[in-house]
Amino acid sequence: MRFFSILGPGLTTGAADDDPSGIATYSQTGAQFGYNQLWTALYMLPFMIAVQEACARIGMVAGKGLSAVIKEHYSKTVLYAVVGLVLVANTINIGADIGAMAAAAQLLIPAPFVALTLFFTLLTLVLEVFTSYHSYARILKWLAITLLAYPITLFIVHQPWLTVLKATVIPHFELNFSFLFIITGVLGTTISPYMFFWEASQEVEEQKEKERISRHKPRPGWMQIKKCVLITLSA
Repeated sequence: MRFFSILGPGLTTGAADDDPSGIATYSQTGAQFGYNQLWTALYMLPFMIAVQEACARIGMVAGKGLSAVIKEHYSKTVLYAVVGLVLVANTINIGADIGAMAAAAQLLIPAPFVALTLFFTLLTLVLEVFTSYHSYARILKWLAITLLAYPITLFIVHQPWLTVLKATVIPHFELNFSFLFIITGVLGTTISPYMFFWEASQEVEEQKEKERISRHKPRPGWMQIKKCVLITLSA
């Protein structure tokens, strides 16, 4: 029970990273190259773990999100550049997600694409604005159960397991535009910029909910740990 009580930021961030735009990218990868890019899932996993771990620790120690930490330790130029890049990336990502959700809904509901796009946009805005953090976080945790569709699909669809194992372990490269273009999309949609900021901010909110840090500033003990971590990261 203690494990499930602390399970939250990492689970939600990981589940959110498997977004509609990511699913669309992975589907295109499989459609064009079969199993040839399956190895990216294995070799990207350590990078994803490292990124989420670092962002979570920064949020826990500093008691602030990444934007606030960057503002505190770097110049305004760096802050504006980082926030600007994240804003552009998030806007494009959200647009791709909503479009993919509308396209997927059209497979089940005979409705215009624009109408479904507006519906998902309004639904997301209503949940974000009028739902408390605690309730919304619980909704997102339960929605993560949908990820079980992946292992279930493995047992439903016949797979050449030896080929899958080989493609997962042994990297395959093709020096052409299509291959490099898709693999760049896979890397970008798997280790997304918003994931860094989300993980740190959600960790801070979780700590505030549990009253481990003040809603206004970290406790003195956290500041000492913060200095140690910052020194370590700098080194």
